[in-house]
Amino acid sequence: MMDNTQEIKFNSPRNTVEVHLPDGRVITGPRGATMEEFFTVLENNDRPPIVGVVTNGKLKELSHPVNMDVEARPVDMSEADGMRFYRRSLTFLLEIAFHEIFPHAILNIDHSISSGGYFCQVYRRSPLSKEKLELVEDKMRELVEQNLKFERTKVPLEEGIKYFQLQGNKDKVRLLKHRKKDYLTLYKVNEHYDYHHGYMVPSTGYLQWFDLIPMEDGFILRFPRRATPTSLQPAPKYHTLLNVFQRYGAWLQRLGIDSVGALNDAIKEGHVRKTILVSEALHAQHIAEIAAQIEKRSNDLRVVLIAGPSSSGKTTFSKRLTIQLLARGISPFPLEMDNYFVDREETPREEDGSLNFEALQAVNRERLNSDLKGLIAGNRVQLPHYNFHRGKSEEGEIIQLRPGQIIILEGIHGLNPDLIPTIPQEQTFRVYVSALTQLNLDRHNRVSTTDTRLIRRIVRDYRERGYDALETINRWESVRRGEKKFIFPYQGNADAMFNSALAYELSALKPLAEPILRQVPHSTPEWIEAKRLLAFLEWFLPLDIEMIPDNSILQEFIGNSNLRDFKIWEQ
Repeated sequence: MMDNTQEIKFNSPRNTVEVHLPDGRVITGPRGATMEEFFTVLENNDRPPIVGVVTNGKLKELSHPVNMDVEARPVDMSEADGMRFYRRSLTFLLEIAFHEIFPHAILNIDHSISSGGYFCQVYRRSPLSKEKLELVEDKMRELVEQNLKFERTKVPLEEGIKYFQLQGNKDKVRLLKHRKKDYLTLYKVNEHYDYHHGYMVPSTGYLQWFDLIPMEDGFILRFPRRATPTSLQPAPKYHTLLNVFQRYGAWLQRLGIDSVGALNDAIKEGHVRKTILVSEALHAQHIAEIAAQIEKRSNDLRVVLIAGPSSSGKTTFSKRLTIQLLARGISPFPLEMDNYFVDREETPREEDGSLNFEALQAVNRERLNSDLKGLIAGNRVQLPHYNFHRGKSEEGEIIQLRPGQIIILEGIHGLNPDLIPTIPQEQTFRVYVSALTQLNLDRHNRVSTTDTRLIRRIVRDYRERGYDALETINRWESVRRGEKKFIFPYQGNADAMFNSALAYELSALKPLAEPILRQVPHSTPEWIEAKRLLAFLEWFLPLDIEMIPDNSILQEFIGNSNLRDFKIWEQ
């Protein structure tokens, strides 16, 4: 064995450090240089812009100085974290430009648009005309051209609260007074300061891709999607979605809860039971309205299709809608789309060879259309039963519907016109179910509805399927890809949209989700996401889940739903 002890000795620190990339290459540069400076030597090769970095397993900004040798992986705009950096920085840019042009008005950055954008509203002045909106966009592009630094500074919490009190930002003050940490990280551009939950790009020059378009009383801040990070997707019509946004805003006004700070106040002061009961009553009211729409067309309707992304609450919605229809004298028949999967060997595959159960081709559409036509005609039909263990379709029940009976068909492809093209459109009614809005931290810090659904799923997967948070987070990217391809493009086909979001739900999920998230090993890539979600949940005070009604959408994930075994069909 070779003796290396003679070569081991004290030495003076080097003036340089090494950044080790995942592909084995090593970048050498001066100690204290930023990650942004180190990455300037990387060739672009048409890759999406780099906006962040993971160093030694931790997510960091590009402004992070390198003081010792590190392993580093660039984070670009094709990744979820990278796009969060971009969107967060872009909202700050909008906020700065808006304030410079309309210093006495209030800007609300509200809800997400699936094609890439945020619906924004203006208060203390009339809605922005197209010409006024162009002034804001021109100012944003001027700030981009100037390539101003997003300066990051940490201040004592009390100092931050005092600053926002002087600025009249009551929503931020309400939020921060519940903060457990004794400091606050602020960002500054020119003389504009604000708190933003999460990291930023280094400077305004990174924010090349955006535009502003008017939308009735508000406007849309558009930005790229991850699939096309340097271009904007075509803007669809938002009329139905705008109605959802306006309805949710009216709900929050009735609740007296306009931000997470206000929700925390209600919990701390013992008033949250009212928030829960009114939220649930508003859900019940909306489900009853959708049932009324179906009843109005019941002479012609034969199939109600219910679609939505993962953890949107489709199952509970379907059952509550069924109960409302029963109350109106309509007895629906629930047809399970899962029983129409093709045999395992016929299931389409992803590029990596894995089975793609979310593709439309995974459904035996020929049999589904044939069975629907037979049921509608009043014939006796033998339905399939899918054996998931064997991956085979088997023969199931023989069913004959009563005259005029309506079929309820729940599944992710319900809005896709290619699912049941043989059924006349006037005989169908399509409902889109999802958490379409959410209570925001404050006027400028949105709560992602995708995060809400992920937290719902983490809680449910752990309880029902035995999956830990690591497994659920690991699978989430694949789930999201399927949603973007097979669900979101067809939202516009819905006859009705049901917003399954509840203003209080993250406070209810917090005590259930946090212990599950803390089990994710720190050495795994999933820990970055778990850590982000834990930091996000810190803003919410917990509430007692015993106060949640037994038929709530939320009980589908918590596990105490009295609708769990609800069935109506009897031969």
